[in-house]
This record gives sequence, structure tokens and C-alpha cells, in this order.
Amino acid sequence: MDTEEFRRRGKEMVDFVADYMENLEERHVYPDVEPGYLHTLIPTEAPVEPESYEDIIKDVERVIMPGITHWHSPYFYAYFPAASSYPAMLGDMLSGAIGCIGFSWAASPACTELETVMLDWLGKMLQLPESFLAGTSGHGGGVIQGTASEATLMSLLAARCKAIRRVQSINPEKSESEILSKLVAYTSEQFCATLGTTPSCAFDHITELGPICNEENMWMHIDAAYAGSAFICPEFRPLLNGVEFADSFNMNAHKWLLVNFDCSTMWVKQRQDMIGAFKVDPLYLKHENQESGLVTDYRHWQIPLGRRFRALKMWFVFRMYGLNGLQAHIRKQVQLAKEFESLVRADKRFEICAEVIMGLVCFRLKGSNELNQKLLKSITKNREIHLVPCHLSGRFVLRLAICARPTESRHIQQAWRHITQLTFELLQDGCH
Repeated sequence: MDTEEFRRRGKEMVDFVADYMENLEERHVYPDVEPGYLHTLIPTEAPVEPESYEDIIKDVERVIMPGITHWHSPYFYAYFPAASSYPAMLGDMLSGAIGCIGFSWAASPACTELETVMLDWLGKMLQLPESFLAGTSGHGGGVIQGTASEATLMSLLAARCKAIRRVQSINPEKSESEILSKLVAYTSEQFCATLGTTPSCAFDHITELGPICNEENMWMHIDAAYAGSAFICPEFRPLLNGVEFADSFNMNAHKWLLVNFDCSTMWVKQRQDMIGAFKVDPLYLKHENQESGLVTDYRHWQIPLGRRFRALKMWFVFRMYGLNGLQAHIRKQVQLAKEFESLVRADKRFEICAEVIMGLVCFRLKGSNELNQKLLKSITKNREIHLVPCHLSGRFVLRLAICARPTESRHIQQAWRHITQLTFELLQDGCH
């Protein structure tokens, strides 16, 4: 493919993507395929000779689309949102074209510096304490990780390294392995201090946990993967009170802040704690500016060495939506969840199982776990909407999360009509 064909095919692909996004609600949100379906549709080996682009595009619809769960359909209510917006897609396109591997400042200065500034922008939107911001002279700072799991692992490893060094400073005769065998990590059922748990979007009392961690010299990591985006709204920001006690904080901009995956944003109070645990400095990665203290080499902040230019999509989204536009998106989806909650509460056959604070509604049919399992099975089989369950206090519960950017009230109303129709059929069957 030469430059001219790329221009032509690129424009066609943008049209293809726009058509896909625009007509998503016409597709079944959940695929109707069996495991291994794709193996029967394509050859067992790669082609020896080049194939035409036209044939490849035809096969996207024939081979790929039948096996896609459409996460950006307005009838997708499972898991949590996977953020998507056109500005983010365009930023990702440019990132792919530039194709730098930003392990160090010298590998592409803009890749590093834009990330530092974008994490400060977002940190200020969240009203994080000044200690978490890099600025030009701060001791903290932010980094883009791949997922919240990576951020949690990074905080664990940094905390472990810091604890070992602290013990060795008091007892130099103790070996690292001896200290390591005695270290303890304190967790809850959800692993760490959590703002917006996955099953029910519950919130830990970090204003109570934080002082204890500080008094005991324990590293406190806060995970707000889903709910964290909402803290840019003043009415939800009090839920983040207590973050000042934390050593590290993480949220996923790729869940609810219109920045496409992957963009898990993480901040630390003392970046030296992170760098100290991961510093990798072979000669071929050294550069003359790294000792100045003015630049960041993000390879010291993550598990992989290489990294994509992910800050570009943040920059595009933040500039094209503005803080007001991002807040409006969050508030709209919270309101849709409240609308669904009111529909559930109006039907005496159902019950709400957890407080609806963000865009997640946990509900169930009054009755046995088996009854609710049958309802979910029927919903999944029909493929009109997509939900996933959770267990809350031993009860099988259905989760409806407002996920897709284009979701409107009419989609919520249709989802509820569908659920109640299937419920009617299920209860009718149970009567016979």
C-alpha cells in the first residue's frame, strides 16, 4: 500500500467506522456464536501472496462482526463503560502514525512532556492535592498505565521496595530476603482501598482508613477505576475526600472519561518511591538530560519498557470537550441510571440491591437466586441488551451500568420494557 492508496483507504475506513458507530443499535449487542466459530471461516495458514484490500474489508463483516460484543452499543449495560469518542480515536490515529516508543524523554520529548502535563490537567480537574502534581518542581506526578491492575501492582512493588529500605536503614544487617518474608499487605474483599467497587460501586471510608495507614507508616493505594471520572464534578468530589492520606491514586480515564482504552491514570505523592523501585539504566538508554532533574523517563514508572504516545488522545479529548463537556457526559449518564432505578422501584416484583450513586444500578427479581439466574439467561439468549451479574451478600444480582456514550432515555425505557416482558414470560412459565 503506497501513500496514495493509504489516503483513499484511510478515508474509506473513517467512513466505515462512522457508519458502524452511527448504526450500532441496529446490531444485536451480544454475539450468537460458539467457541471456535472463527476457525471455520478463515484459512489455517497465512497467505503466501498478497490479498486485496477489498477482500479484507468484506471479511470484516463476514468473519469479525459476528463475533463482536458491541461495547459501544446503547444496549450494552455490562461490566463498566469502555470510553469512546471521536476526538480520542483521532488522537490514537496520530499516535499510531508517529509510532514512537516513549521509554525515555530522549526517545521523543513531546511524548513524555505531554503526558506529564495531561496528568497535571486531569489531577487539577479532580482537585487532587498539590503533592500529587508534577508541575515544574513538585515531588509527585502522574503516569498513564495500561490498566488499574497494573497501577495496583506498581503501587505494591513500590511500597515493598520502600518498606525494605526503611527496615534496612534501621537494621542494616538484615538481608532483603529476610525482610521480604515478613512483609504484610492489608486488603479488604476488594483488594485495596476502593472508591466504586466493581460489583456494586460501593465506597470505602478513606477518611477513616487514611489516618490509620499514615500512623502505621503503611503505603495506601486508592483504586477509583470507574468512579474516579465522576470526581471532576463538584457534587461527587466529596467522595474523594481522604485522598490526601494516600501514597498513590488511580482511575481509568478509559472507562468513563471519553478517552479510548488504554489510559489508566495513576498519581504518586513521591515519584522517587516509584523510580527507586524500578530504575533501569543500561548505557544505551542513557541521555545527557536525564541527570538534570528536569525530565521524566517513564520507563522507571511501569512494568514494560516501551510505551505508546497515549497522552495525545487525552489532549484531543480534553480540548474538544472541555471540563464542562466532560462533566455534562458524567451527569447525563448518572441521570439515566437514576431513571432506570425509578422504573425498577415502580415495579413491585423487583428490588434495588445497592444505593445508586453513579451510573450503576444493582437490581433483582424478588425471589430465589435461581429465578434471577433464569432471567439473566433469557436476557443473554435474546441478545437485545447485555447485562452481567454479581453476588451481593449471597444474593444473585443483575447489574445495569450505563456504558455507551450515545445512550439516551429511549434506550433505557426500551431495555426496561424488554426486561419486564421476559420477566412476564418467565413468571408465566413458572405458573404452569
